[in-house]
Amino acid sequence: MTTASTRANVLQTGTLYIILFAISAVHMLNDTMQAVVSALFPVFEKSLHLSYGQMGWIAFTLNMTSSVMQPVVGYYSDKRPMPWMLPVGMGLSLVGIAGLAFAPNFISVILAVVFIGLGSAIFHPEGSRVVYFAAGGRRGLAQSIYQVGGNAGSSLAPLMTIFVFLPLGQPGAIWGTLLAAAAIAILLRVVPWYKLQLEQHGKPVKKSAAKAGAAIAAASRSRGIIIMAMSVLILLVFARSWYFSGISNFYNFFAVEKYGLSEKAAQVPIFIFMAAGVLGTFFGGVLADKFGRKRMILFSIGGAAPFAVLLPHLPLAWIYPVSFVLGFILLSGFSVSVVYAQELIPNNVGMASGLITGLAFGMGALGAIILGHAAEAWGLQNMMNYSSILPLIGLLAFLLPPDRRDA
Repeated sequence: MTTASTRANVLQTGTLYIILFAISAVHMLNDTMQAVVSALFPVFEKSLHLSYGQMGWIAFTLNMTSSVMQPVVGYYSDKRPMPWMLPVGMGLSLVGIAGLAFAPNFISVILAVVFIGLGSAIFHPEGSRVVYFAAGGRRGLAQSIYQVGGNAGSSLAPLMTIFVFLPLGQPGAIWGTLLAAAAIAILLRVVPWYKLQLEQHGKPVKKSAAKAGAAIAAASRSRGIIIMAMSVLILLVFARSWYFSGISNFYNFFAVEKYGLSEKAAQVPIFIFMAAGVLGTFFGGVLADKFGRKRMILFSIGGAAPFAVLLPHLPLAWIYPVSFVLGFILLSGFSVSVVYAQELIPNNVGMASGLITGLAFGMGALGAIILGHAAEAWGLQNMMNYSSILPLIGLLAFLLPPDRRDA
């Protein structure tokens, strides 16, 4: 019979798909719980009489809570990994989801989303470290599998609005507690394996990882260049998340106003956009392993710009195919950005993941407030027009140092 030590070594050297799919499933459940918040916006507008600005503040609170804490948790767990925090984080999200179902006012909603955000902040750095261990030599693919779960969860928001919250109203959010319970059940199987990896191999700084980032390290010996590259990465992810916030939080109201769609029909282009993003996330990681991280990052944001600019001006029939193409291209570089950051600073995997998936989204959360108030001040049409130029910031990817495929 194979010993535990032998099994650990086998798992460490190969790509362990069962762990990758398990942690991806938890990522999907985690981000689905976050998506419940924006999915409830059409309900909150009526049940709690919230304005666009207040909904922007709710999105801001959720993203800032989950985002600002991610690099903090990641920095601490780089020094002292905490496998047991994975189910604890899901427990906090469970409390937050239950709070949303019965929140009587705006302040109560804010408090509930704080719990959801904290749960997400705890999960993401530790989840990224699990992926790092299970990836073997296919880090782009592994990160894509992980991020596909998260994007799939986010893409469920329009469907939840159509099939759950519009028929059941705000109390329907209580069904979200089942998502947290399922995530905890999966994590209770993943945590023992994760602990064994830490006992056998310590912190996830492997020779293969260092080798994978050798080209970046050679091009980035100066601390100043590393800081510049991380700053550009954060700015790019900020622009993407700001634009994504405009689509996910406000495009349904825009579609109702511009095209006269019903509340349910207005969710369809958002679902198409997000579902295409799931596909883009997966294929982006696979293509990045072949063609290079930098090229994929540049293509994903800069390549989406023409479609983003066109979207607010299209006739109804065209918004569906353009939403698909836009979502696919825009999110094809998300997991790639995380891997690039990890290879840029391979000794701080948790902090790198937290900065890209956390702090950068926190900066993007400012967009939810600004876009919400801009919609009230200038109208939804003008807000969508102005936000559509954000993907042009992706051209700054030219400033990034080359990775091993580009060198």
